Amino acid sequence: MNTKAFLMALTTVIIWGSTFAAIRASLHGGYTAGHLVLTRYFIASMIFILLSLLPGIRIRVPYKKDLMKILLLGFVGISIYNIGVTFGELTVSAGTAGMLIGSTPVFTALIAVLFLKERPGVSGWIGLGIGFVGILLITLGTSGSSFSISRGAFLVLMAAIATSLFFVFQKSLHYRYSPLELTAYFTWAGTIPFFIFTPGVLQDIQHATLEANLAALYTGVFPAAVAYITWATALSLGRASTVTSMLYIEPVIAIFTAWVWLQEWPSTLSLIGGIIAIAGVLVVNGLGRKPRNISKKAA
Repeated sequence: MNTKAFLMALTTVIIWGSTFAAIRASLHGGYTAGHLVLTRYFIASMIFILLSLLPGIRIRVPYKKDLMKILLLGFVGISIYNIGVTFGELTVSAGTAGMLIGSTPVFTALIAVLFLKERPGVSGWIGLGIGFVGILLITLGTSGSSFSISRGAFLVLMAAIATSLFFVFQKSLHYRYSPLELTAYFTWAGTIPFFIFTPGVLQDIQHATLEANLAALYTGVFPAAVAYITWATALSLGRASTVTSMLYIEPVIAIFTAWVWLQEWPSTLSLIGGIIAIAGVLVVNGLGRKPRNISKKAA
């Protein structure tokens, strides 16, 4: 990964790492989960509309052959991901949600094996196994002593798988569109399903606390808009699996932010699982990757 890709990815994970605490702050301050995702992505969509009107910024109409793929990726990577994370955080702490999303590189590596025919080697398979053990422990740690998968943890895991698919399958579009264009397309496509949550949204905004509204504004501008641009830039400059490995930093930021902002701390079992999952990510992306070249046409 070159320096620019590294810096763009690092900027992204720092912003995204703070998102989980901000979401919990909004949920605790008067927003329902549905109204929060709609508010966040309505703000992000408006930002991209305004950017498209500025002189010197070019956001083209996408090619007809790419339209269905853009709509599907927007639905998976924006709609499903944010519904999973936001509704999941109704019952899962911000730090635990961050650790579960931090498992994304493990799912991305597995998807690369299944769909891109990448060969991780023996060490890679060992790393995948370690990573899934860590994910299981994090998940079990959300249920206290019941040792079952909580609904919130299931939703966040769904989000992790969705964003892994999003990262892998958008790669071919980077050869035809700029990072800004792709981020705008995905944001607009992913925002459309959120309009089912429209009834009552203005009342939520009016009755929410100042902290909740500021947190919603922050997540609409930075994680939902700015960070996706920097992430798309990083993906356009490097391999999806390599760039995505930077996400192992995200749980650390998520836990720290939740501790400082919300005084939340994950369970001991979840923390142990997070450490194991990160170890699995490091093995998969550090020791086990034996990538084969994939042509632009096949990507």
